[in-house]
Amino acid sequence: MQNRAIAEVVRSALALGSNIGDSVATLEAATQALTAIPGIELEAKSSWYRTKAVGPPQPDYINACIILQVKMSPQELLDTLLATEQKFGRVRRERWGARSLDLDILLYDDLILDTPNLQIPHPRMHERAFVLVPLVEIAPDWIEPVSGLAIKQLVKKVDCSDVHLLKSS
Repeated sequence: MQNRAIAEVVRSALALGSNIGDSVATLEAATQALTAIPGIELEAKSSWYRTKAVGPPQPDYINACIILQVKMSPQELLDTLLATEQKFGRVRRERWGARSLDLDILLYDDLILDTPNLQIPHPRMHERAFVLVPLVEIAPDWIEPVSGLAIKQLVKKVDCSDVHLLKSS
């Protein structure tokens, strides 16, 4: 299944983040670019959240999650996300460094996958409030297949004090 297109449509949850430039505009444009691709349809989008950066000193992030209906394999989806990041100026310099756009596959239906370049569910999603807070907004009952817990249960296990709903002006 990894390297060939799939015939059925599956749900996939993605995390979006940015802390360089006009992050909200970048994330909106990236979402539009993704959903313009054949085989990808937007099912739901969370609110925007301002969060403290993890890693080296850098500006706060704007984060969100989206649920997509996709008609592509996990590897094809990853390749699409990497190409989209590159289109929006993503340069990988340091682990957890500042970035114009970060797109991560969190969930792909109930698939558990562990390959050298892709792990699903995302291996650290269960410990990241900046992922779980926006995700619980749009998919509270989605079961994370490794733990067997719903997103609404996982979010209760993390400190959410640095995740703030972004007020629109």
